[in-house]
Amino acid sequence: MSEYMVSVKAWALPKSRRDEAPHYSKAQVATVLEQVATLLKLKDANPFRIRAYENGARIIASLDDDLWELSQSGKITEVKGIGKGIAAMISESLGEGSWGDLQSLYDETPAGMIEMLAIPGIGPKRIKQLHDELGIDSIAELSAACGDDAISQLDGFGEKSQQKILDGIDLLARFQGRRRLNVGLLYAEAFEAMVAKIDGVEHAQLAGSARRRRETIGDLDIVAAVKPDDVEAVTEAILAIPDIAEVKGAGESKVSVVLEASILQHDMNLGTLDGGVYQAIGGDDYSGLESSGTIDAQVRMVPPHVFAFTLAYFTGSKEHNIHMRQLAIDKGLRLNEFGLIPDEKVGELKGFEAAEFSLPAANEEDIYHHLELDWVPPELREDMGEVDAAKAKTLPKLVMPTDLKGSFHNHTILSDGVATLEQMAAAAMDMDWQFLGIADHSQMLNIGGRQIGADAEDLLEQGENIRTLNEMWADGGKNFRLLHGAECDILPDGSLDYDDEIRQQLSHVVASVHQLPTWRARDEVENTEALIKAIEDPTCTILGHPTGRILQVREGYDVDMHAVLRRMGELNAEGELKSVEINASPYRLDLDWRFCHFARDQGVPVCINPDAHDTAGLRDVWFGVQMARKGWLEPKDLLNCYTGEEIESMLR
Repeated sequence: MSEYMVSVKAWALPKSRRDEAPHYSKAQVATVLEQVATLLKLKDANPFRIRAYENGARIIASLDDDLWELSQSGKITEVKGIGKGIAAMISESLGEGSWGDLQSLYDETPAGMIEMLAIPGIGPKRIKQLHDELGIDSIAELSAACGDDAISQLDGFGEKSQQKILDGIDLLARFQGRRRLNVGLLYAEAFEAMVAKIDGVEHAQLAGSARRRRETIGDLDIVAAVKPDDVEAVTEAILAIPDIAEVKGAGESKVSVVLEASILQHDMNLGTLDGGVYQAIGGDDYSGLESSGTIDAQVRMVPPHVFAFTLAYFTGSKEHNIHMRQLAIDKGLRLNEFGLIPDEKVGELKGFEAAEFSLPAANEEDIYHHLELDWVPPELREDMGEVDAAKAKTLPKLVMPTDLKGSFHNHTILSDGVATLEQMAAAAMDMDWQFLGIADHSQMLNIGGRQIGADAEDLLEQGENIRTLNEMWADGGKNFRLLHGAECDILPDGSLDYDDEIRQQLSHVVASVHQLPTWRARDEVENTEALIKAIEDPTCTILGHPTGRILQVREGYDVDMHAVLRRMGELNAEGELKSVEINASPYRLDLDWRFCHFARDQGVPVCINPDAHDTAGLRDVWFGVQMARKGWLEPKDLLNCYTGEEIESMLR
């Protein structure tokens, strides 16, 4: 049985929040038609009727014309593929806000059967079979039946199908609740831009964990500056956004909605991923979930003079905000989402009434300055020393993406990448980088029974090609070079893949653990000893994705990372270059940002590596920079920020 509790919201017909027609958007109508087609499949209804609703959903979703105008003019039946019955239902829903007799169809279908539709790889036909033959009408019952080996006995299923269902339940459980930073920000940027364009919104800005750049995001918080007289109109405009799957609430100053993936205006593209990562996250099934997912979002509308306080309040972590409020109390002030208000003026007043007496703040900087603090960048607002540093004027000058001059860990067609040396180099030059490290997988790596890594002979041939390219660029006066390295597997005993004489011919070695089952089966002491043995190898330059974690999929193996970083610091003090990687793939973001500060203090240089498997993947360094910023790192703390000439000298 799956170890996860899965809770999927059942389908329901939308309810109009408008007092006048049209009561629904085109997207809402298309969603209902699509749902009805699926519900009819669960009832084993007439195939022609099912196809009519499927076609109707597809046609309405892609319709360029205004649906309400077509309905009013009676021309909706002229749209090819829309019959009289569906046209009448659309006209009723838009004009009257009701859905005919469709509610009975929803009522007759067990909610659990609808929830099961969210499981990747299991469709209406199989769900009906499971219900008819085993009485299964919930994910919990399905999971239990798999655990009892009952599913494999059914016609058309078998052991592989049963395991695929269990894998799908597990994947669905991991997918729910939070989204990775890169996906959450796609939704956030699209929604923020839509809200900002609404008449009456003076400006809108993302807050919450997304603004703090947490690795995963639960929901989105948008703060909008709106004058009181405009709140009602702005609320109506937000609710009219067609990419809203559900309205969870709409009050006097807050709108809570669920956003559909259609808000992104393009298909979700996972890019070319490390084969191990793609397999671990669920492959094509995960891609399907991602491209059809949703995310919760809230818009908080406040008067312009309150905007800075609300933005700061909903950006900081709970702990950061508590620390800030205590500082205010010490100064005879009350700090909240509405203002920074002198005690003697607050009295019994609350909310916006109390805010009338607030100290002015045109922006967040003013709030911090009122409390005699330097402005704290959003990424640092986790109450991990940033308030004291702001008071002492010792906050770090955080690294910016433009500070990077290259990276060290990237793949080509020699292993599991899809781009050539020349293509990867051209993409790096387009980013104004001075160097690009190539680190294809070593020969031991095997995924799904297929060797992924490069044989030693092919690796050395790659080195010759890199030397030829570097000479060509140097002769042409181009300040760019490729660095020839390899991502060498750390074997369970701490030794490195390839013979020592092969590794000595490389400019750098990214040492990484890939045999996760072995490492995760061992205790922390054994893993720590093996990892330290690996970094002590004279050819090891960089410790790659140090814990092996994949966000929302698996925790890293047990290891004392403090001990590893301390040993790396000792080796650096002895004159050996040992760097720890922030793997910038948004699926990893490993090293965890919480260790960055410690690595810096131990004298261990950090390097941000995109682990790119195609040219677009190089730009994942942006996510690594966000983690470095959360970890208090400055340009001087990162190998990426040295010039190409300096890096060549250091690696020699």
